[in-house]
Amino acid sequence: MARTIELKRPRGRPPSVKTSQSAQSVQSLDRALALLELIAQEDGLTLSELAQRAGVPPSTAHRILSTLQVHDYVMHDEERGLWLVGVRAFEVGSSFLRNRKLYAIGREIMRELMEEIGETVNLAIEDNGAVVFISQVESHHAIRAFHRPGSRGAIHASGAGKALLSALSDDQVRRILHKTGLERFTEKTLVDPDKLFSELARVREHGWALDDEERTRGMRCVAAPIFNEHGEAIAGLSISAPTVRMPDERIGELGPKVKRAAAAITRSIGGHLPQQ
Repeated sequence: MARTIELKRPRGRPPSVKTSQSAQSVQSLDRALALLELIAQEDGLTLSELAQRAGVPPSTAHRILSTLQVHDYVMHDEERGLWLVGVRAFEVGSSFLRNRKLYAIGREIMRELMEEIGETVNLAIEDNGAVVFISQVESHHAIRAFHRPGSRGAIHASGAGKALLSALSDDQVRRILHKTGLERFTEKTLVDPDKLFSELARVREHGWALDDEERTRGMRCVAAPIFNEHGEAIAGLSISAPTVRMPDERIGELGPKVKRAAAAITRSIGGHLPQQ
């Protein structure tokens, strides 16, 4: 279902001219960021779709988009009539990753793990109660898992998400779940809090988590947390594959491997495991 971003108007007595101009500038910025966010969520949207979802007149949306286009934050596909994310937005967003040792160092270890096991390897972080995939090294198989960088997932139905949750206290987990809920995606999704907490206890004991077709039917994932210098979990490293290539007997082999790879990234960025 499309998400509508409401843009509230200021209330109260009319402000001064200077204040009004400032408020208009902020409102324009709010609208520009809202439109950019909507474009980033899809593989192209028409002007009317963007205006409807953002709750602004098409003329206003077009004026803002034209300004963003001048600065290369968006681009317009004339043939299809779609607005797309521009190269400048990619460059600005990529600066987040350039400033993190985790991404650069983790990439090489991820590649080595993918070559060893032959399956897709992902790197994800937590953001506002969800997992956000920031890097992926794809396997060479024709059928494989795919998480576009920047895509988000439910933290309770993700191997990387459960790996991150396992490093938190039960109270911290409850606060996150109170905010996000426990949405059911498949018949295997853990929507019972007691069952999820039991699963997190198992993750803490073994050091790696399992997504057993809990987000997508036919796909499994094993994951382990990566820690910073304070022993705090800052990311999850995961291996994803179709269930036919990740049967029960192979999970017991892949779990320790992803755990070792996550520990290698932890050491490389100067982090340490909590028990140490």
